[in-house]
Amino acid sequence: MDNIKTIIVDDEPYSRDELKHLLEEHDCLQVIGEAATGEDALLLCMQHQPDVVFLDIEMPKMNGLDVAKHLKELKKSPLIVFATAFPNFAVDAFRHEAVDYLLKPFDEEQLSQTVCRLIKHLAPEKETQQQPASSKLAVEYENEIYYLDPLDILYISRDDRISRIHTNTRNFESKLALKDLEERLQVYPFFRIHKSYLVNLNYVTKLTPWFNGAYMLELTGSSEKLSVSRNYVKALRKKLEL
Repeated sequence: MDNIKTIIVDDEPYSRDELKHLLEEHDCLQVIGEAATGEDALLLCMQHQPDVVFLDIEMPKMNGLDVAKHLKELKKSPLIVFATAFPNFAVDAFRHEAVDYLLKPFDEEQLSQTVCRLIKHLAPEKETQQQPASSKLAVEYENEIYYLDPLDILYISRDDRISRIHTNTRNFESKLALKDLEERLQVYPFFRIHKSYLVNLNYVTKLTPWFNGAYMLELTGSSEKLSVSRNYVKALRKKLEL
């Protein structure tokens, strides 16, 4: 799945900056524009056709609810997440088919849950279909091409502009970005736990609390302990646990 194109709409620059900073922690999101007014928001949406709009409600002239009403009339209507300091608009917000309703100051865990909801809404149906058993991941290494069974990959790490693919038997290097590998493996049980790690959930054996809400993860067949960013912990546990 391509990055989720996102626009932030809020008349307060500080709130826009804070939300942009938090959203940039999620590699699947790409903030492509910001607007301080409802009118500018509509213009941006018509020009760039975002996938989702994070939308404040209390704004001068045209408020967020009015903006949402106009967005629903567009040919390509974006998903809407209301991000506001006022809880009393929630009922009206969901009448506009909002995906979520976030309150300021923003909670990182709640924002991570919102991102998971957006992914579910936007993931094409074909991405959930079973990949044919014969499909292999092609990796060029030392002038040769290796064809790897994705189910043999324990995890993939990224450092120094190189992606390192760790398997049961040996490791490979690839110049492909981690997000490109994540896209190719999206129908297999891989999950991003950190900006630098993509893991095969089939091999996860243990999660250990670390600090600041982060965890350390252990995999069968690997002695390495991998860092799980706190932004991904809840979604990871939801994927893993019955």
